Amino acid sequence: MQDFKKYFIIPASPEEVYLALTREETVALWTGAETEMNAVVDGEFSMWDGAIVGRFLELEPGKKIVQEWYFGEQEEASIATIKLHEDKKGTSLELRHTNIPDEAYEDISEGWEDPYIASLIEFYLDERG
Repeated sequence: MQDFKKYFIIPASPEEVYLALTREETVALWTGAETEMNAVVDGEFSMWDGAIVGRFLELEPGKKIVQEWYFGEQEEASIATIKLHEDKKGTSLELRHTNIPDEAYEDISEGWEDPYIASLIEFYLDERG
């Protein structure tokens, strides 16, 4: 098991980024793929046509999202924690993803950067013209 931690700057407010990560309609817009979101504690989600699936463990609007990502039979849960902080350029997104299976680490860590965060940044850049 491995952990991944990184910071990203998103050109939008923490409230906007939070909604973009939790509202089904908005997630579908920036991913361009089939999405299911039940953004309540213990609600499940599916993104990128089922490539990412899991459930919400904690939600603090505009501040924090904690998700369990499903990787099949695993002793310890794989937890993705996203913290949103105000930044002069929009939002500083702090990502910490723990207990990533060794065989999935490279795909997951690269996937967080592109397409996940890259698509989100591009969505806001396109939206703001």
